[in-house]
Amino acid sequence: MAEEFTVKLAETAQELQAAQRLRYEVFVEELGGDGALVDHMARLEKDRFDPFYDHMIIMPAGSAQVVGVYRMLPPNAARAAGEYYSEAEYDLEPLRTSGRRLLELGRSCLHRDYRGGAAMHHLWAALARYIVEHRIELLFGVASFVGTDTKALAAPLSLLHHRHLAPADLRVRARAPFVAMDIINEQQLDRRAAMLEIPSLIKAYLRLGGCVGEGAFVDHRFNTTDVCLIMDTRQMSMRQSRIYAGAQA
Repeated sequence: MAEEFTVKLAETAQELQAAQRLRYEVFVEELGGDGALVDHMARLEKDRFDPFYDHMIIMPAGSAQVVGVYRMLPPNAARAAGEYYSEAEYDLEPLRTSGRRLLELGRSCLHRDYRGGAAMHHLWAALARYIVEHRIELLFGVASFVGTDTKALAAPLSLLHHRHLAPADLRVRARAPFVAMDIINEQQLDRRAAMLEIPSLIKAYLRLGGCVGEGAFVDHRFNTTDVCLIMDTRQMSMRQSRIYAGAQA
């Protein structure tokens, strides 16, 4: 029997803290990250942007345990925050001047016991409803590779640059210290092996028509190498319908 879940936006301080506690388990304990506002005593991963975001949480039906999180910053909340989280790593001017309604996504994670199962599909379905409700046209946000050694990540970064670079009008660029992603010549790249090294969340975005900005950003606080993912929701809807129909996307 398929497991049932409850997916909702966090409405109370307790629900937000449960989301931050899961983030602590994943981003701090598993990945070795840190930050100025991380509360190690209470085991909460948080930052100054949290009060402005909508926090989508998923829990097993009948349970208060948060096993998955997505945080989302719509345009009005971004104005209140003064900037997007991603702006510390990428120049977002191409997106800001696109005339499209933006939504920044971030801090996506699942409890280790729920990875590879149905929980992520439920989160994505709820995200799709949120996108329609808020009339979102472009999704974006940083996604991470574990580790800061870009030489070790040369193959997947090169594949993203050569095969999934954003069109020029949406091509955000990493801030200094800028890390070029075209490390390996495309003719010398083993694309199949490189794809296997790309994290599953990034691959899911690519299947839905996602693309990446120019350059990577090394985030030593979180022990990650970040890329900026961008998705046009019109293309995402077309790809998603084909995937659900069992077609090759």
